[in-house]
Amino acid sequence: MTGKTGKPAAELRAAERGAFGTRFAVWRASLSRSAESFVSQPEPRTIGHFARGRQLVAGNFLLGGSLVEAPDTRLWDIAAPHPDFAQEAQGFAWLDDLAAVGSAAARDRAQDWTFGWIERFGRGDGPGWTPGLAGRRLIRWINHAFFILQGRPKPEADAYFRSLTTQTVWLSRHWSAAPPGLPRFEALVGTICAGLALTGLGRHVGPAVAALAQDCTSGIDSQGGIPTRNPEELLEVFSLLLWADQALAAADQPIPEPLTAALDRIAPTLRALRHADGGLARFHGGGRGLEGRLDAALATSPVKTVAPGFAMGFARMAAHRTTVIVDAASPPAGAAGARGHASTLAFELTSGRRPLIVSCGSGAAFGPEWRRAGRATASHSTLSIDGFSSSRFPGDGREVLTELAPITVARLFPADVGTVIHLGHGGWSVTHGLTHRRDLSLSPDGRRLAGLDTLLAATPEERERFEALMTRTHLEGAAYAVRFHLHPDVDASLDLGGTAVSLALKSGEIWVFRPEGRSALSLEPSVYLERGRLAPRATHQIVLSGRARDFHTEVGWTLAKAQDTPLAIRDLDRDDLTVPL
Repeated sequence: MTGKTGKPAAELRAAERGAFGTRFAVWRASLSRSAESFVSQPEPRTIGHFARGRQLVAGNFLLGGSLVEAPDTRLWDIAAPHPDFAQEAQGFAWLDDLAAVGSAAARDRAQDWTFGWIERFGRGDGPGWTPGLAGRRLIRWINHAFFILQGRPKPEADAYFRSLTTQTVWLSRHWSAAPPGLPRFEALVGTICAGLALTGLGRHVGPAVAALAQDCTSGIDSQGGIPTRNPEELLEVFSLLLWADQALAAADQPIPEPLTAALDRIAPTLRALRHADGGLARFHGGGRGLEGRLDAALATSPVKTVAPGFAMGFARMAAHRTTVIVDAASPPAGAAGARGHASTLAFELTSGRRPLIVSCGSGAAFGPEWRRAGRATASHSTLSIDGFSSSRFPGDGREVLTELAPITVARLFPADVGTVIHLGHGGWSVTHGLTHRRDLSLSPDGRRLAGLDTLLAATPEERERFEALMTRTHLEGAAYAVRFHLHPDVDASLDLGGTAVSLALKSGEIWVFRPEGRSALSLEPSVYLERGRLAPRATHQIVLSGRARDFHTEVGWTLAKAQDTPLAIRDLDRDDLTVPL
């Protein structure tokens, strides 16, 4: 039997019981004595995005991968096109963006939508009563309290403090239900910040601090990494822990050693994942991070070193303001891999303040089809075979990578030619009988990156599988493509009679890509997926294509600055920091 929504009746009854239980728990929390003020004037610690704030003011709601254009419409009156839209709205991170604009119109929307939430959802209704979202919401409400309360009458201020108290008490009783990782950190830090900021709620701080110390030990590994291998998510965790550290210090509360140790472990890893332009490497669902946020967070850390070797599964080469960051590990497994990408052995290159070689990025902001496409190997700057990603979905509708490319070799070492990385994975060993190996070397002056991609049937078992493949394909073998996705600001053109690609950066630098061997060279369309924009950006990709018909196929290439490109360029303007539309 099914209900009017098409869901099984038992599922509907369970949802109704869950909703009733939430409303009852929120009602119990509302019986607590309300805080009347803040212990001290809150200071905004979260950084928003001015462009996204302007979009919200204009009525363009880009939340959870769905765009709704609804000028003059209250946020809560919009029918959410997808559950992710509603959840992102309920987390209130958009308050950061409206505060970044800071205009009267932005403040009006922040106030209207905040007090509208209290009226509509404050008694336990809606999808926002999960520990992670509640913690995220509390942090924003406290950070932007002055922005929200400015000019509002006392009855509304009282309602605001009553809601803050109810949410804090409820969260203090339910944070343990948050899944490990970022949602748990958001729930715990939200409880700590609210308990320290609001009068009369300090009793909730101690248990949350003890739990946070435990999660710092269990959720952050000895190298300062997290299971999702998402660099931007690592920055989010680092920022949350930093806010908890600062709030405890401001309140003269003891700071647990595991919290301090976790911050000291994460900082070198974040430095290793940062390109020369200050942005993070964009892997496994993460973006480059808001401009200035990473630098602001790292500036507070006393640890100024860069993690050596492999940091959270990534290898880094750097020389004279050229950085190369390579995904040198298998994608995250299990629940941590819900947003993982099949990007093993892919790399990004940034020259000074200009990204050159990139990945397409996460398509989550543009809906489920773009999200799935962005996770494929072909959306990254590496080699793919016959449309097969190196790691694959199970084929039963689940979007968690289960066939993970195993790493067969991973070495990084200095050499006479500069820094050398030697990597390999067996993602196509079972399907095609081939192992992919990638050798990269960056010259000491940072002006030349040389690469060699090899498809190899290395073991007797792989040779047997490859021979079977040759039989099935009538000796045509396996089609491959080595892709180099370009940042949209790179002006690319075929040169030297189609035997090279010239790449002009807006800084004035000229890089030249040259293939070595028999692979066909082409310049093809691509996309750059960037959260905060209303649509994917068009760009190009360099493609080296061919067929592997032997046990050993090599594809060589070089990417080097043109000889007339000076050693140092004054590059101050960044067009990509303007309003993204």
